Amino acid sequence: MLRQLLGNPIFQFLIGRAIGGYMLLVGVTTRWTKVNRQAVEPFLAGQGRLVACIWHGRFMQIHKMWGFGPGVPRAKMLISQSREGGVVVHASRTVGADVIRGSASKRGQSKGGFEALRAMARHIDEGGIIAMTPDGPRGPRMRARLGPVQLAKLANAQLLPMAWASSNRLVMNSWDRFVLPLPFGRGALVWGNPVDPPSADASDAEIEAVRLKLEDELNRIAAEADRIAGVQTIEPAPKTIAPASTREAAAAAK
Repeated sequence: MLRQLLGNPIFQFLIGRAIGGYMLLVGVTTRWTKVNRQAVEPFLAGQGRLVACIWHGRFMQIHKMWGFGPGVPRAKMLISQSREGGVVVHASRTVGADVIRGSASKRGQSKGGFEALRAMARHIDEGGIIAMTPDGPRGPRMRARLGPVQLAKLANAQLLPMAWASSNRLVMNSWDRFVLPLPFGRGALVWGNPVDPPSADASDAEIEAVRLKLEDELNRIAAEADRIAGVQTIEPAPKTIAPASTREAAAAAK
């Protein structure tokens, strides 16, 4: 029954808009402490090319990490083509971000990942920014996949880690330990240090080094945000699943 509802465009619109409205409510009723905001300010002013990254479990306040309005580069989020992704599309649009649909192939079936990669690179070329969840849509939790790094390489864009935490929250027992923030708490918005993209002729080892640097910085600022908000740190999943081959990912981007 739920799967049927999630596949209904009207249901997706209504639920997505409600979630987006809730995200805005939490954003304006939380007392935020901002850390290292200067890292994002040049990109808000249109200086530089950017792939913004946030862990999947912290999607609910991603709009507080960017800016929307005249003169601010247009933000688009990569959203999977799943039924749940249809709901997230409307939530994203409610808070001000547009979307690009696509995800990695599954059981040999295309999910629009290659087309999405090219569309994201074109959006960056046109002066926009892309936001991604490096551990989405299936995990493992807080372990970066190669997609954002390959996009950064293709578009010659920097990677900017972002994280937030709230003192009033529910942490779901899901693969990503999804954080549902509650209104009227205190919270932290933490921007990490930008990570340079791999060079055009980077080796597999160099690309992997960038991926690991992105993952480490995302986990560092996620822990810092939790500490500032006074909540228990959400730990990454064990390193039991190796990332996809950089050679395979590079071939997919061609």
